[in-house]
Amino acid sequence: MTARIHRDPVAVTGIGAVSPGGIGAAAMWNTLRRGLSTAAIDDALTRLDGLRVRISCRVPDFDATTWLDSRPTARRLDRFASFAVLAAREAISDAALDPTVWDAQRVGVVMGVGSSSMESWSPEFARLAAGSASKISPHAIPRSLPSSPVSEIALDLGTRGTTYAVGTACASGATAIAQARKLLNDDDCDIVLCGGAESFGAMTVACFDQLRALSRRNTEPAAASRPFDADRDGFVLGEGAGVLVLERPQDALARGVRARALIAGTGATCDARHPVAPHPSGDGTARAIELALRDAGLSPHEVGHYSAHATSTGKGDLAEAAAVRRVFNDSPPVTALKGTLGHGVGAAAAFAAVAAIMSLEQGEIPPTANLDNLDPEADLDIVARTPRPSASTCAVVGASAFGGHNAALAIVSP
Repeated sequence: MTARIHRDPVAVTGIGAVSPGGIGAAAMWNTLRRGLSTAAIDDALTRLDGLRVRISCRVPDFDATTWLDSRPTARRLDRFASFAVLAAREAISDAALDPTVWDAQRVGVVMGVGSSSMESWSPEFARLAAGSASKISPHAIPRSLPSSPVSEIALDLGTRGTTYAVGTACASGATAIAQARKLLNDDDCDIVLCGGAESFGAMTVACFDQLRALSRRNTEPAAASRPFDADRDGFVLGEGAGVLVLERPQDALARGVRARALIAGTGATCDARHPVAPHPSGDGTARAIELALRDAGLSPHEVGHYSAHATSTGKGDLAEAAAVRRVFNDSPPVTALKGTLGHGVGAAAAFAAVAAIMSLEQGEIPPTANLDNLDPEADLDIVARTPRPSASTCAVVGASAFGGHNAALAIVSP
């Protein structure tokens, strides 16, 4: 577990986030530090009959017409694409990049998306069912494609290099970051914007609820998302976007920019066992973590904290706990962001990557919200209630998804 096998580290020179914790990476970080849930009653869900889930984690005070420069653009974009564009703008500003002078043909965009945008399709299907096909929006297809956040970032910033979306369900954000690193290592790009984006509507809520994946704690929304807690009953849907700017370390140095962190290793596996349930032993997750550490040339004891996927579901949390115990023997400090932000699906691992970077910079690990009664089968050292000081220079982000997808990122201080 000491030799790097094939890829060089890449520098993270900029970060951006639009999350239930607020607009901007700093707002998200400050919310995470408080360890309080952002879940609340969702008015859009309460107006619909038949839905058993009435809670969610929404981006607060978000109006695309206010945050984006052009009203026609704001109306054209789906919500998840608007999040992506705004997070990308923050990330390139943070990286001190100027789109008017960069070599656009060497700038790429790779974004992960979970369920595309079922939100935009619902009213269009309603028009079709009502016999009003002529009233269907001409923007319906382009705004709802999984590649919409990618293309809209490219249009907004004028990037002309390699661009594509990846879809590994809830692991998509981590997969996108891994693929962006590969583009730099293969010399296909000099700069890559990467991460994940997600939004949801009533159809997404209904579908997840039919799978019995969502918490129905409607009377206590702030207590609903409870990773690793013995009283958990499912996750709460979240939304937003997280974007990282990746460059080769020598390129960042040449333009006088200090890396905020390095993506040193990545790993990906598949359980190939069940459409939605994880392998109970956590085998795929464990192997993904091991691959990321091997890629980074790191040993398990060098990892200062693990950012868990931990959705607050019974089987998922315990499978991941088993994986962590297998890889690390003695558990490193573990945090689970979904207690605060809910489950951002395609954006979830991007949120975790941004938070891990800020954790290494700030020297503290954010707490897991709502962990009042640790499930004894979890048996991990989970940070709860208050941030924990840490001098760590390495964090691992784990991600798992429907279809058995697993991904891991090894992030280190520069």
